[in-house]
Parts: sequence; C-alpha cells; structure tokens
Amino acid sequence: MIKRYMKERRSWILFFLFQQLILLFIAYLDAAIPLSSISYIVFLSLFLFAFFLFLRYQSETDFFKQLEEKDHNLDLSNLAASRTPFETIVEKSIIEQTEHLKRTASQNRVQIEQEKDEMLSWIHEVKTPLTAMHLMIQRIEDNSLKTDLTYEWLRIHLLLDQQLHQKRIPFIENDLFMEVTELETLLFSELKTLQSWCIQKGIGFDFDFQITRVLSDAKWLAFIIRQILTNAVKYSYSSDIMIRSYEHEERTYLEIKDSGRGIDPRDLPRIFDKGFTSTTVHHDQASTGMGLYLAQKAADSLHIRISAESKLGNGTTIKLAFPLKNEFDHIMGM
Repeated sequence: MIKRYMKERRSWILFFLFQQLILLFIAYLDAAIPLSSISYIVFLSLFLFAFFLFLRYQSETDFFKQLEEKDHNLDLSNLAASRTPFETIVEKSIIEQTEHLKRTASQNRVQIEQEKDEMLSWIHEVKTPLTAMHLMIQRIEDNSLKTDLTYEWLRIHLLLDQQLHQKRIPFIENDLFMEVTELETLLFSELKTLQSWCIQKGIGFDFDFQITRVLSDAKWLAFIIRQILTNAVKYSYSSDIMIRSYEHEERTYLEIKDSGRGIDPRDLPRIFDKGFTSTTVHHDQASTGMGLYLAQKAADSLHIRISAESKLGNGTTIKLAFPLKNEFDHIMGM
C-alpha cells in the first residue's frame, strides 16, 4: 500500500522537491542569501513534509485498505465510512453498483426458479404420453419392430429422468430420506427397466451380494445406480456385468463391473466432469457427458464415495463406498 500511495502522490512529492532545489539554486547564485540558512530551511521543510506525508498516508489509505480487505460479496455492512469528497464518490458508486447487482441477482434467481418449475412441469406432462406409448409398444406383435421401438422409448425415458434429477440436485438436501434400503430389490427394479435393452445386446448379469442392506436414500441411490448401469450396458456387447456388494474395514461397498470398451487412462480422471464424453471416441453423439457427473453430485450429498477403475479394451469398474456410521449421523443431522 505504501508503494502505491507514493506512486499516487508522486507528482506532489516531485513538485515539492523541485521547489527545494530552486531555493538552493537561488541561494547558490545570490551571494546575499546565506546558503547555510537556506539549507537549514530546506532540511526542516523536508522533515516537516515527510512527517506530514506519513500522517496523510495513515488517514488517506485507511478507507482503501478496508476496501481492499473486504470480502468479495454484496454485504456492505463492513464497508468503511468515507471521510473525504473523493472517498464519498467511491463509496456512493460501490453502493449503487452493489444494489444494482443485488436486484439483478434477485431477478435472475426468480427467472431460474420459474424456468426450473416449467421444466419439471413439462417433464411430468411428457411422462403421461410416454407411459401410454410404452403400453402401445407392448401390444406390437412384430418382435423386431417392438425391440427397436422399446429401445428408443427407453432412451427417451432415461434422458427425461436424467433431466428431472438434474433440476432437483441443487435442492437435494430438502429431498433426502435416509432409511434401510434393500440393495437387491433396488438393483432388480433398475435392471427390469433395462431388460429389453440388455436382451437386445446379449448382456447378462452375475450377482454376489454379501451385504444386502445399506443406509441411504432409496430414490437417489437408485438414480446413481441407474446412471452407472446405463453406461455399463451402453458400452458393453454380448458379455456379463458383475454386480457385487461386500464389507471392508466396516464400510459397505457396491461394485458394478462391465466388460465393455473401457476408458483411456488420460480420460479416467475426467469422467466425472460435467459434459465430458471422451477423447478416444469423441464423435459419439449418443453420449451426453452428464450421467456420471450427476451421479457424483448425488453421491456427494449422500456421503457416498464413487470411484472408477478401467483399462482400455478391458471394461470398467465403478465402486460405491457407503458412509460409516459417524458419517451417516452427520447426514441425518443435515
């Protein structure tokens, strides 16, 4: 701050020093003026000027120091009071801009809420004809056509479900209900939805449930598993997907392992990033890059650690690590 203050007052300091030099120069040229007396006056003036500069530094920089140290938010309660006309101009400008930003932010929040409510309403309205469409597809006798239509219906259903949960995730804390959840029941329910797709691709499942119950929110856990299973089925062909649960060091784990195309090592750290699809198969139009991102966001709220292991061409393993009892108590206190 001292360096910036000296830079700000540089012209005044240089002008003062120039005046002192002029006095010394005149005393040097004019023999009638005693040089020693002028030198003493100049020295005294420099001392008084330095002392005055120090005092002014304390008073003039106090407002700007507090402004610099102020938190970067819209709270003006800790804004330093102005003491000079120029500080008043700065203070007035900051207050006006802050009030404008608050109004704009408030309007944006209202607009976002309206858009979210409209989107949720639209998704719920679309689900009705989608359910009717599914019932109509079941009555089709042509098995080949029925399989193709069921697959396309399932894609629409999963995308709508993903969009619905994406809008709800910012407010997930208001929707949590922790309870004992049956893993087998939950998994079989999700697999039933994907059944026709799995049959079409020749995909089977192997189960090994050492642990059958977990403490979690059934709805959001189902959403997380749905995203993982969808990816596993999407990138697998004529193979089995292994699903197992077990306990290790008092923590429950759920693993879903496929034998699909796998993930490139350079892509693995980014698979949970929003919008990331792939660098090796970048032309894949079916991938949205949102499934695993949303799964991790939901898992974070449930204190579930989600991780991935994969080798290119050798499948992918997604692991869910459920919270310990003390972590679960923290969730219940939210």
